[in-house]
Amino acid sequence: MRFFTVARHDAASESLCAAFCTAAVAAGLVLDDTYPDVVVSIGGDGTMLHAFHRFQNNLSHTAFVGVHTGHLGFYADWKPSEIPALITHMVTAQHDVASRTVQYPLLHIVLHTHTDTRTVLALNECTIKGADATLVADVRINDSVFEHFRGDGLCISTPSGSTAYNKSLSGALVHPALEAIQLAEIASINNRVFRTIGSPIVLPKHHHCDILPKKQRLLLSIDHIVHPIDDILTMRLSVAEQKVHFVRYRPFPFWDRVREAFLQDEHFT
Repeated sequence: MRFFTVARHDAASESLCAAFCTAAVAAGLVLDDTYPDVVVSIGGDGTMLHAFHRFQNNLSHTAFVGVHTGHLGFYADWKPSEIPALITHMVTAQHDVASRTVQYPLLHIVLHTHTDTRTVLALNECTIKGADATLVADVRINDSVFEHFRGDGLCISTPSGSTAYNKSLSGALVHPALEAIQLAEIASINNRVFRTIGSPIVLPKHHHCDILPKKQRLLLSIDHIVHPIDDILTMRLSVAEQKVHFVRYRPFPFWDRVREAFLQDEHFT
């Protein structure tokens, strides 16, 4: 099996990464930074986002697994003390990785600007905000005008990303088995001119949402990456055909992840 590691830039994560690589190679795994079968993210959820974007052009072949070195990450299954067990699983199941993966939907983003058309994937979400003032934009669903939006911005999330920024916007938590995206408004304004739904909406696969911002300076965020941009004509958002694959060497159901991330403490039993 070919593997690669992506570590958060702190001493604990980088030290654990070096130890992981040494032990994995000694166990017979092959380090490959170009075409790995499994990418091990060592750090937190932000580290997993970095790993995903680094290898997003290889999603049909590469799967991901997370090790958290701080607070429990939503994408991380393993603790640092469990590294030997993780390597053992990787070695014993190296010819059967595909049967041990779960697939999560991704967000497909098509940006039309004055000069080009760009296609991007997001694992968690995409947000669009006004850089200097409130965002003004038309929102269309399946090519029909849905609302004239004015407010701080819009957040479009995947099911796995529904537990991130979307949750802070009172969006619904959506199980990743559902191929859908969610549109949530950020501090929308409602008056006689601008009327918005004022509630998150969930769009199924094969539906799409178009955002047509008024000409203004914008801040476009795709997962952890922020792009200042001022020439967007339209954005089309939909469920991507590609999916991200996470290796599950042991069961860790989605709702257990939600409970551990947001509810469990020393008083929870």
